[in-house]
Amino acid sequence: MNYYNLLLLFLLYWLFVMFLDRRGILSKYNITAYGPILMVRTQKGQRLLDKLAVHKSFWRIFANIGLPAMLIGMLVMFLLILFVDFALIRSFQTQTIPPPTRINEPRNFFLIPGINEYIPFEWGVIALIVTLIVHEFSHAILCKVEGIRVKSMGILLAVIPIGGFAEPDEDQLLGKKEEKNEKEPEPAPPKKVATRGERVRVLTAGVMANFATAFVAFILFFSLLGSISPVGEVMVTSVIPGHPADAAGVKPNMIITQLNDKQVNSAEEFMIYMNTLQPGSKITLNVIENRERKVIDLVTTSDNSTYQGIKVYDVVPGSPAEAAGIKPDMVLVRVNNTEIRGLDDFVSFMNSTEPGQKIDVYVLSNNSANASTEVFKNIELTSYPYDKNAKKGFLGISYAPDTGAVSYSSGIGVGQFQAKSFLNMLESIPSLLNRVEGWVYLFSLPIYGFTGNGFPGFSGLMTYFYEPVGWAAPFGNGIFWVLNILMWVGWMNFYVGLFNCLPAVPLDGGHVFRDVMTSSLSRIIGNGEKAEKITNAVVILFAVLILMSLVFVAFAPYAAHGF
Repeated sequence: MNYYNLLLLFLLYWLFVMFLDRRGILSKYNITAYGPILMVRTQKGQRLLDKLAVHKSFWRIFANIGLPAMLIGMLVMFLLILFVDFALIRSFQTQTIPPPTRINEPRNFFLIPGINEYIPFEWGVIALIVTLIVHEFSHAILCKVEGIRVKSMGILLAVIPIGGFAEPDEDQLLGKKEEKNEKEPEPAPPKKVATRGERVRVLTAGVMANFATAFVAFILFFSLLGSISPVGEVMVTSVIPGHPADAAGVKPNMIITQLNDKQVNSAEEFMIYMNTLQPGSKITLNVIENRERKVIDLVTTSDNSTYQGIKVYDVVPGSPAEAAGIKPDMVLVRVNNTEIRGLDDFVSFMNSTEPGQKIDVYVLSNNSANASTEVFKNIELTSYPYDKNAKKGFLGISYAPDTGAVSYSSGIGVGQFQAKSFLNMLESIPSLLNRVEGWVYLFSLPIYGFTGNGFPGFSGLMTYFYEPVGWAAPFGNGIFWVLNILMWVGWMNFYVGLFNCLPAVPLDGGHVFRDVMTSSLSRIIGNGEKAEKITNAVVILFAVLILMSLVFVAFAPYAAHGF
């Protein structure tokens, strides 16, 4: 479905919401419409909140821990925004601003499954629901702990859930006073107004709950990675019609594990072995199709030619490869004087390079026998963008399972996915969290991954390369579902928690920043009213600055390169 159809459906939905609102049907069910956004309230769950709030000491300690966590997150996020702004301004000055990418698209600024293209819909919906529940329930529980009335709870809907809320009594929480009509009867006894400490605990509880949920989810995710194991790394990427493999039933996406009882560890090994066979040789393939092991026999033909190299799957924006003109679907066959027969050759060569080194890259325009060779000379390698400690040079191309070679004697095209290395890289992330690079990997995993393509979880072709082992074997595909849910629950809670730390009202971090700053200034200048005025001005300034920064980051590449 294209964007125009989606826009039409959304407009029809909006008209339907307006119709229900004007008829009073929404208010009848305690639903408020703000344009196309529905605020669905409920009074249910109050007894559950009362039961959960019984352990007051625990919840107060939990929320108190959240204050330093929020202040650290606030500082990190604010410095990150300033750093990005500074980098973009410098790029404008040097005319090196990168072209727009998917990251700059407004829809990818929101963590809404089905709109954000990096978030898989099914896992994203589950993660979003969990994130909203733990965040808003924590606010509500702390309100109960501090004796603040929770008027309602609910969700925000715009066709799908986009947010949640716990609606405390603002008179009590924020000290807001409602305007009274002179003709109204005498008001009831004044309500309790939360102290600054109580208010901060309520506000930090949501962020702390998100961080705690992310922490638990990530611990489980990285622990459960040990329950899956690579089954092989060589995949059938193509089958030539009319050739022996086609007649024998070999199909794309099969994983080749053995060839004539010889373990197949790489696409290069497969091609070398196939080159040694005489016409008419009988071969036996051990393959895995949809996690089912099969044995296939076939006989080679007289055509024993091969096509080798690695196919460029994607080019990292702003990389030396992009600057040189290398494009996806080109086939890299040689670097300097090194022939690239497979991924092992390419990885081995790149491991021997260093930042600043210049190389010549030879590519084919496609994988046909008559493809012409193109040379990109004097490409200067840079250092790795996410690992400043890496000694090798960075070119900026990524490859995928469709990378590889074709054996025409069998009619099989094979490619290699570094399943073992990829799993090892995922497992190594926790050990890197004592450095900034580790947090960058974790935070950008779904967007950049390890090669610039992003890691959406164990789904699609990727699951073909792994199988559950040990205690997880009876669960079959279920272990991948668990891993995906844990990864997205952890990532979304981590992201939402950090975002809410920003010192901008109406985010939780904005309210906490205002309280902390007012308290600090009052001690310094000794005038609470003056401190509050200064704080309010600073909070407004920060909110405007952060909003303008986000807009600048989103539209700066378009301003430089055109929409």
